[in-house]
Amino acid sequence: MYRYDEIDQAVVDQRVAEFRDQTRRYLAGELSEDEFRPLRLRNGLYIQRHAPMLRIAIPYGLLSTRQLRKLAEIARKYDRGYGHFTTRQNMQLNWPELRNVPDILEELASVQMHAIQTSGNCVRNVTADHLAGIAPDELDDPRPYCEILRQWSTLNPEFTYLPRKFKIAVTGSPQDRAASEVHDIGLQMQRGSEGEIGFKVFVGGGLGRTPIIGQVVREFLPVPDLLAYCEAILRVYNRFGRRDNIHKARIKILVKSLGIEEFRRQVEAEWEGSKDFATRLEPAEVERVRQFFRPPAYETLENIDAAHNRELEFQTWYRYNTRQHKVPGYRAVFVCLKAHGSVPGDMTSDQMDAVADLADRVSFGLVRTTHNQNLMLADVRQIDLYDTWQELKRLGLASPNIGTLTDMIACPGLDFCGLANAGTIAVAKQIQQQFDDLDYLYDLGDIEIKMSGCMNACGHHHVGHIGILGVDKHGEEWYQITLGGSVNGFTALGDVIGPSVRQHEVAPTLQRIVDVYRARREDGERFIDTYRRIGLKPFKDSVYVQDSAAA
Repeated sequence: MYRYDEIDQAVVDQRVAEFRDQTRRYLAGELSEDEFRPLRLRNGLYIQRHAPMLRIAIPYGLLSTRQLRKLAEIARKYDRGYGHFTTRQNMQLNWPELRNVPDILEELASVQMHAIQTSGNCVRNVTADHLAGIAPDELDDPRPYCEILRQWSTLNPEFTYLPRKFKIAVTGSPQDRAASEVHDIGLQMQRGSEGEIGFKVFVGGGLGRTPIIGQVVREFLPVPDLLAYCEAILRVYNRFGRRDNIHKARIKILVKSLGIEEFRRQVEAEWEGSKDFATRLEPAEVERVRQFFRPPAYETLENIDAAHNRELEFQTWYRYNTRQHKVPGYRAVFVCLKAHGSVPGDMTSDQMDAVADLADRVSFGLVRTTHNQNLMLADVRQIDLYDTWQELKRLGLASPNIGTLTDMIACPGLDFCGLANAGTIAVAKQIQQQFDDLDYLYDLGDIEIKMSGCMNACGHHHVGHIGILGVDKHGEEWYQITLGGSVNGFTALGDVIGPSVRQHEVAPTLQRIVDVYRARREDGERFIDTYRRIGLKPFKDSVYVQDSAAA
C-alpha cells in the first residue's frame, strides 16, 4: 500500500496544526459558526443530530493493521467504542466531542491517515473495486491510478471550491464492482486496439435527489492523458456548474442540461486547448506508484477443496463469505458486518483489534473495506480458511449471509444524521427478524437491499434490487420502496412500486415482494432477472392488494 514520504507527512501534520488553531478560535468565540463551517467540512467534520460526526478517509478501501488498530484505539478513546464503515469505503465516528477532534486528527496522522476532503465541495475519497489486484477477471490493478488521482486532487487549489462535492471511482474488471456509472467520473479500464490499457470515461452519474446514470464522454482514454482529461472535465464543471441552487449544483445536472454531446464538445475543446501545459501522466510515475501495490510474497500453492470433509456450517460460510483469488492456493474472505441483530456497517473497537491480529497472521497485515459495508481479508491461504472462520465466528463476524437479502446497505439514518427524514437501524433489524432463516435466504439467492434515511441516498437505495427510502410525512416515518435497481455490469435505477408504507409495514411488504418472486421465478433466475422479465405490475398488485382487502 502507499506510504507517505516526508512531504506527505509534513502536509498532513501542518493541516492538523492548522485545524487545531481554527477549533481553538471557534471554541473561544473568535470564529463564528458561518466562518468555522467551511473549515471543519474540509477536515471531514459534520454537526449531526446528537454530536459531531467525523468521516475518516480510507483511500480505495485499503488499511494496514497498524491503521486499523489506530481506528480501534480512537473509537475507544474518543467515541463510544465502535465505528461505522460506509459505502464510500470510509469510516465514520458518530460521537466525538468537538474539542477532541484535533487530537483525533493528530493520532490519525501518526499512522498516515487523515480526514481531508471527506466532506466539502471538493474531490472526495477515490474508490475502487474491493477485489482490486486479486480478481481473476481484472485487466489491471486500479489502485495505482486511484492513488495518483488522490494525490492529484488532494488540496488542489483549482478544485477546492467546486459547485458541489465530486466523486470518482475506478474499476479494472469487466464486472463493475465499484459502481462507477453512478459517480461524477467513472473510469472503467479497457484495452485499446494494440492491447494497451486505457479508460472508458463516464461522466455525470450520481444518486441523491436526482438519480442519473453516467454517460460515456470518451470511449478510450490513454493512460498518459488521465489527469489532463479529468482536469478538463472539472474545469468545464467549475466554470458552468450551478452555484445558486445546492440541489442543482452537481455535475450530473450540468451534463443533463447541456446534453452529453455538447458537454463532450466542451471537454474536448478544453482538453485540446490545455495540452501545452496540462498534467501528463508519465509511465515512470505510474510505475513508481505501482511499486507500492506490488503483490505480497505469495507462496507457490495448489488449489484445494478447503471445505471437503468439514462441518456443514463451515461449508456454508466458505460458499457465501469467500471469493476466488487469481493466485492458486488463496481466497478472499469477507468479514461480515451484517450479523442479524446488528447495525449494518458497525464494528466495535475490540473487533477491529482482533481482525487486525488475524490479518497479521493470515493476510499479509492488510484489510480492505467494501462498498457493501463489510471488511475483507484479501489474501488468505486456503489451508488457513478453517482457522480464519473459527476466529471470525468467535468475534461474531462470520455470519454466512454475504450476497443475501440481509447483507443490506444502510446509512445511519435518523438515529444519527441531522439530514435524515427517517430511521434505518430499526428497519434493518425488522428485516433481519423477518428473514432470519438462513436456508430460506439461500433459496432466495442474490437480492440486494439498499436503504437510505433521506434523498441524499448515502445508502444507494436507487440502485438496490430492492431500494428503501425513508420519508417524512407530517412528522411520521414512512418508507418508499423501489424495485429493479442495479449496478455491477448493468446499471439501472429502481422503479417506485407505489405509495410509501409505515415503518412497521416495511418487512411484511418485502415479504410479499419476495413471495411474488418465488412464485414467478424460472430456474436459475435471480430476483433482478425475474423483475426484468415480468415487470413491476405483479409485485405492485401483490403489495397493495393487502391494503385494499384491509380497507
